[in-house]
Amino acid sequence: MRPNINHSKGMKVFKFGGASVNSVERIQNLAGIVKQYQEQPLVIIISAMGKTTNSLEKVADTFFSGKQEDALHLFDAIKQYHINISKYLLVTRFNECLDQLSDFFTEIEWLLHDKPVREYDYYYDQIVCVGELLSTCIISHYLNETQIANQWLDVRDLIRTDNTFRDAGIDWEVTEQRIKMLDVKGQITEKDTSHNSQLSTHTYITQGFIGCTDDNESTTLGREGSDYTAAIFANILNAESLSIWKDVEGVMNADPKQFPDAQLISELSFTEVIEMAFYGAQVIHPKTIKPLQNKGIPLYVKCFLDPSLPGTIIHQKNSKNLPPIIVIKQNQALLHLNSQDFSFVGDEPMSKLYQLFAKIHFRPNLIQTGAINVQLCVDNRSHKIEQLASAAAAIFDVQVEKDLNLLTIRHYNKEIFEELTKDKNIILTQRTKETIQVLYA
Repeated sequence: MRPNINHSKGMKVFKFGGASVNSVERIQNLAGIVKQYQEQPLVIIISAMGKTTNSLEKVADTFFSGKQEDALHLFDAIKQYHINISKYLLVTRFNECLDQLSDFFTEIEWLLHDKPVREYDYYYDQIVCVGELLSTCIISHYLNETQIANQWLDVRDLIRTDNTFRDAGIDWEVTEQRIKMLDVKGQITEKDTSHNSQLSTHTYITQGFIGCTDDNESTTLGREGSDYTAAIFANILNAESLSIWKDVEGVMNADPKQFPDAQLISELSFTEVIEMAFYGAQVIHPKTIKPLQNKGIPLYVKCFLDPSLPGTIIHQKNSKNLPPIIVIKQNQALLHLNSQDFSFVGDEPMSKLYQLFAKIHFRPNLIQTGAINVQLCVDNRSHKIEQLASAAAAIFDVQVEKDLNLLTIRHYNKEIFEELTKDKNIILTQRTKETIQVLYA
C-alpha cells in the first residue's frame, strides 16, 4: 500500500510566479526557500519564467496571422533563452534536462509548421502552455542536482478541463480522482481509487495555468491561472496552507509600481479578496479563493526576496479598518449599445445580451443601462469584442470606444477619490457604499 501524507508534518502547497524564476539567481533563491521545508510534504506550482507567456502570445498571434516562418523565429528565441538558463544552472543533469526540453520544443514547432484551421483560442492554448512546462522542467532538474529530491509532474495528466480554450472549466470529479491516484513515483495508477490515497511524503513540481481536455488537447485557465491551480491542489489534498510567493511584501492596497507609497495589508478575509479580485486586482486570481474558502485553508502571500517578512494572511476572519484599496484596469473598451427602434431596453434585450456573454465566455467589468441604451466596459480583447459586437448587432446599434482605463476604489473617501480623478476625462461613474468605479480616457 502506498504511504499517505503524514498530516502531522503539515502538507503545504507553494506557488511561485514568473517574477520569482526569471533569472538564474532567482531560481537559486527558490531552491533556498524550498530547502527549508524538505522535511514535510510539499507540492510546488511554478509559472512560466519572467515574460515568457507574453513572448509566447506573440508567437501565437504571428502564427495565426499566417506568418509561420516569423512565428518559428520568435519561438527560437524562447528556446535559446531556456537552454541558456539550463546551461548556467545545470552540470550533471544538463543533458537529461535538454532531452526533456527538446520534446516540448518539438511539440510546438510541429504545430507552427502547419496552417491554422481552428479558432485562435485553441492555438493560443497549445502554444502558450509550453512556458510552464519549460520552467518546471529546468527547475525540477536543478533542485534534484542540488540534493532537493523532487518528482516532476505534467499537470495535463492531472487537471481535466472542458474545451473552453483560454478560460477552461475544471472537471473536479476527474481531477480529484487523478490527483489522489498518484503513487510514490508520481505515476498515475489504477490500483487504488479510494479517497484515502494521496500524494506521498515528497516534493512534487508541477505547472500552474494549464490543463487538458478528454481529447488530450492543452487548455489554459485564464491569465494568472497558476494561483487557481495551486488552490485546486490545496483543496483536493486538504493542505495545511497555500503560500503564493511574489516580489512584494504581501498584498498591498494598490500596485506599488503605480503607487510607490502603497501600504501592506497584513490580514484580509476571503470575502474581501474575492471583491478585490472581481474588480481586477492582479495579486490573486478571481477563481483562487473559493477552493480554499470551502475547506478553510489559509492563504499566505509571501515575499520571495525576503522570506522572513510576515506577508499577508487571507482566511475566514472578517477584515477591519482597511485602507482604500485601489485597482486600475488599463486597456479597456466601452461598448455603446443603442436600441435600433428607440424601444426600451427591457428584460428580453438584456437577457439576450447576458446569453451572448455566456456563449462567448466574456465578462463585462461594468454595466450601465439607460432607457434605450446599454454601456458595457470590457477588457479590450479584439477577438471577443468582434464576436460580441457582431452578435449584438442583431438587437442594437453598436459603437466601440477604446483606450480607456477603469479605476476602482474600495473603502473610498472623498479625498482619495478627488486625488485619483483630478484632471481625468471621466466618461462613466458608478458607486455603492463600499466601492466607486470610474471609467476615464
